[in-house]
Amino acid sequence: MTIPDHPNFLRNRLTQEMRLALAVLVALALVPLAVGSPYWLGVLIVSMYFAMLAVGWNLLAGYTGQFSLAPAAFAMLGGYTTGLLSWHWKVPLAISLPMSAVVPGLIGLALGRIVLRLSGPYLALTTLSFAEIARLVIYNSIDFTRGDQGLNVPALTESRLGNYYLFLGALAAVTFGVFLLLRSRTGRFLQAIRDDEIGAASRGIDVVRTKTLAFLLSCAICGFAGGLYGSFAQLVSPELGLISQTGIVIAMVVIGGMGTLVGPLIGAVLVYVASEMLRDAGNIQMIVFALLVIVFARFFREGLWGLARGAIARTRRGSACAAKGA
Repeated sequence: MTIPDHPNFLRNRLTQEMRLALAVLVALALVPLAVGSPYWLGVLIVSMYFAMLAVGWNLLAGYTGQFSLAPAAFAMLGGYTTGLLSWHWKVPLAISLPMSAVVPGLIGLALGRIVLRLSGPYLALTTLSFAEIARLVIYNSIDFTRGDQGLNVPALTESRLGNYYLFLGALAAVTFGVFLLLRSRTGRFLQAIRDDEIGAASRGIDVVRTKTLAFLLSCAICGFAGGLYGSFAQLVSPELGLISQTGIVIAMVVIGGMGTLVGPLIGAVLVYVASEMLRDAGNIQMIVFALLVIVFARFFREGLWGLARGAIARTRRGSACAAKGA
């Protein structure tokens, strides 16, 4: 194994995916021109919140091969960081919102130094335990966090359209930041660890340090998304950290395309919008998404984007063969 592992191929593939991600972001930017309903704009805002969680989780699971069950918990911690600073100490959002990335990132750094020496189900179970402990501590610390009553968070803007473009800008920045990371030497290290951790270590990569960096960045992204969501909803509660919220994030990444830049964006928007459309059908939406995750995880490992890429490749091959035949 070589560390770059076909760097030109990987770089070209990332560039192609980033172009498509930009196309998705541009399409989202144009949506308010056709959709004026405050309700559906709100649905799309929440879908972009989940897209940021999906991008953060995909960096860790899709590109580094580390399966965490705590993205929603770190979003909750980010939301409470902003909320507690504003509620107890009247810290302005200009300071408390960036702290929603810093504090979960530092917690992720400390936790990562411990849990990332584990792998497979042990890592998943450890992060799940941490997520539940964090949620229960917040739930039971009534004097400090107000427990299940939730904590009020000031709004950055009262405008639904303003919030829409605020979330879109944040999602674009997060996606582009991950793109730059993956194109770098560190990004190739992450993918080398995912493909062959022992081989990566034998080539001189500091595996624990590199995985910890990915975990830190993933936690910071999720925390910042939680802080933004709190300012939009003007409320944070322990429900943000429920394991079901993490399940939704995982479903979005698997359906959209794990280990791809554009997959989490497509998956988040499609899954959340579809869940809203199926809301009147009751719990059938969770059954549908669970079945889709099973099907995609078993038969279509790269999700919808993988299917689209395969169809494009087959079309190009067919065109090339037809041209040669002519």
